[in-house]
Amino acid sequence: MQCLVIDDEPLARAGIIDFIEKLDFLTVAGSCSSAMEASEYIRKGNIDLLFLDINMPYLSGLDFLESLEHPPLTILTTAYSEHALEGFRLQIVDYLLKPIPFKRFYQAALKARQMHMMSLSPRHPQPVDTFLYVRQGDSFRKISWVDILYIEGMQNYAKLHFKDQELVIHQTMISLEETLPRDNFFRIHKSYLINIAHIDQVSGGRIFINGQELPISRTRREDLLKEVVYNKLLSR
Repeated sequence: MQCLVIDDEPLARAGIIDFIEKLDFLTVAGSCSSAMEASEYIRKGNIDLLFLDINMPYLSGLDFLESLEHPPLTILTTAYSEHALEGFRLQIVDYLLKPIPFKRFYQAALKARQMHMMSLSPRHPQPVDTFLYVRQGDSFRKISWVDILYIEGMQNYAKLHFKDQELVIHQTMISLEETLPRDNFFRIHKSYLINIAHIDQVSGGRIFINGQELPISRTRREDLLKEVVYNKLLSR
């Protein structure tokens, strides 16, 4: 992924560039000290990911991002947390608070990579890369989302159910729903996100997956049935 680093502080730019160079799936395409300077890079259309500081002179990072008609994937970097909600309203990838530890940077970079790969994959056939990295404590584990039966939300954690194991990760249901392919996963309930391919039966307000009975609302049931039928038509 071609990355552009935008920050008015030279040391902050150098730190982000150093982190980028440690990851083989990121490349530094350029760095800028202001949002105005970054406009030329964006205009050329060869940037996949922005590392964008919020508090900059003349034009803030948020104002700059909102001015872009088709912004690249963006990770905000700032010393202040009060703009987090505004950032996510603009559909950013992640929000990093300075000083940024490499572990946190790596987590955000992986999420951006997954979103970038999904954006490049056509709706049909299925994406070739079926792997993603999930956080467990201070480390990340590579799993195949194809093998996930369903996901159970537990506040700031989620339990991934497989045929032969369960995996608890420190990630919210919302972030998982945004990361996993929408053609394959469906939110049937505030606490459950299911893999459509593993549905055994839909009966009334219940879904059966691998012997487990999960609740589904009436409105979500109709949407799910339409989605299942649509996917079957695509697979013919």
